[in-house]
Amino acid sequence: MLGQSSLAQVKPFSIAGHLIGAGKQLSFSITVSSDQDSTFIPITVSHGGKPGPVLLITAGVHGYEYPPILAAQQFAKQLKPAEMSGTIIIVHHANLPSFLRRSIAYNPQDGKNLNRVFPGRADGTITERLAWVLGSELIAKCDYMIDVHAGDAQNDLMPYAGYYNYYDKPELSEQGRKLAVALGFETIVQFGNEQSLKEASMYCSREAITRGIPAVDIECGRYGMAEPQFVNMILKALDNVSKSLRIVKGVSQPAIKHRYIENRTSIDSKHTGFFKSDNKAGQQVLKGSKIGQITDLFGNYLEDVISPVDGIILYMNATPPISKGENLFSIGHLSNTSL
Repeated sequence: MLGQSSLAQVKPFSIAGHLIGAGKQLSFSITVSSDQDSTFIPITVSHGGKPGPVLLITAGVHGYEYPPILAAQQFAKQLKPAEMSGTIIIVHHANLPSFLRRSIAYNPQDGKNLNRVFPGRADGTITERLAWVLGSELIAKCDYMIDVHAGDAQNDLMPYAGYYNYYDKPELSEQGRKLAVALGFETIVQFGNEQSLKEASMYCSREAITRGIPAVDIECGRYGMAEPQFVNMILKALDNVSKSLRIVKGVSQPAIKHRYIENRTSIDSKHTGFFKSDNKAGQQVLKGSKIGQITDLFGNYLEDVISPVDGIILYMNATPPISKGENLFSIGHLSNTSL
């Protein structure tokens, strides 16, 4: 344990109107209100007994994705702030209304997807204000960020880590790559792959990128279920990164081998009707192979779904209902590159 003199050398951590002393942990909520609606963001801050980087972990951006939320709870409980070198901010529920109402992707208060409205607006709807607070009061305080997601109720999904690569930000992209590798997932997906980001941040983790902060995504879990195996995978990944950044003592356990995905192809439905597929997330598919079928609402054949590329199914719609324009598959293009 650190002595009182050592703890006294570390300044209190200031965030959202709270001061957290060295070697302490504090859980509290940030209220967010609009003219019509109100909600709050539950967070836990663990401030180390020694100086070090600030890591932000966000869960529950989509409230129906339970493994990230459960892993965040468990991770907060296992931290020992007095033994840490740095600070870990954990957002337990970035989108609490979605969680409480069991709403897939959208905030039921205004019908907006929190992971599509960043940077948000201080005077916007409740979801836009949530994004604004997350960006201005939490993301702005961190040195590194991890946004944790899972497959929603309709999604089968294979676990993977993702990071952003923009050619005009080579140092930031490389920091993100190292962070993704440190998580310990076998599959790593590269986002962006463009000269520069020319649009609004839109996504929670990409808001960090626009602020010059290295950020990664975790995707782990499926069907909107709280399966312990995926909770444990996320928990291990958070522990790995915390040790890699030397905030938490110990040695991280990165994956021995990586599957690197540089490009993805999205397949959307051309019809509204009934979808079925014998495929699963994580399966490899061949260009030209049948990977699903769509019928009308009476069961009459409409179309076969054909893979346009060789690749691996990162996630897919795994339930019968489908509307025109909705996503059926995200297929990662396989590469021989290893990280």
